[in-house]
Amino acid sequence: MTKLSIIAFDGTRHELEVQTGSTVMENAVRNSVPGIEAECGGACACATCHVYIDDAWTAVVGAPEAMEEDMLDFAYDVRPTSRLSCQIKMSDALDGLVVHVPERQA
Repeated sequence: MTKLSIIAFDGTRHELEVQTGSTVMENAVRNSVPGIEAECGGACACATCHVYIDDAWTAVVGAPEAMEEDMLDFAYDVRPTSRLSCQIKMSDALDGLVVHVPERQA
């Protein structure tokens, strides 16, 4: 199990223990984290699971691939640390990952 922290827009911190190989989005939905709508169910076909990667983790998480970048064009308030949580698979390298939920989804 790895640790994942999702910080809701209101500042509420959701500390989760998650399975390696699961996505940030799956864990947010499974744990009813507010602000992650995940309308497409993780198919990278919408931008309703948009999150901001905590600055300390951006290099480890890495940049989005082309398809994800295209979908981020539809997200609300995109920033340099924006990612779609359905595209971030938890791994040992991401143990302790911190992400922030935006004010709203697109």
